[in-house]
Amino acid sequence: MKAIKVMATIDEDGQLTLDRPLIINKKSRVEVIVLIPELEEIDEDDKSKEAILEDFRQAWHEAMKGQTIPVAQLWEGLEDV
Repeated sequence: MKAIKVMATIDEDGQLTLDRPLIINKKSRVEVIVLIPELEEIDEDDKSKEAILEDFRQAWHEAMKGQTIPVAQLWEGLEDV
């Protein structure tokens, strides 16, 4: 079984709507686990946390594919700043 994490919204009728479509190869029935945050966990910063997590996932993907920049190259030009 493969896991895919996506964000979604549950409407007043209890229907689940995904924020974006899933890109999968075939039509199939799936098992869904819904994680509902407690009221104290909901705040305005959630969107920025999601953005940070997405940036991390992208960086991790690039690192695993070898699409990285050497650390020495990162420092080039910073001496003048």
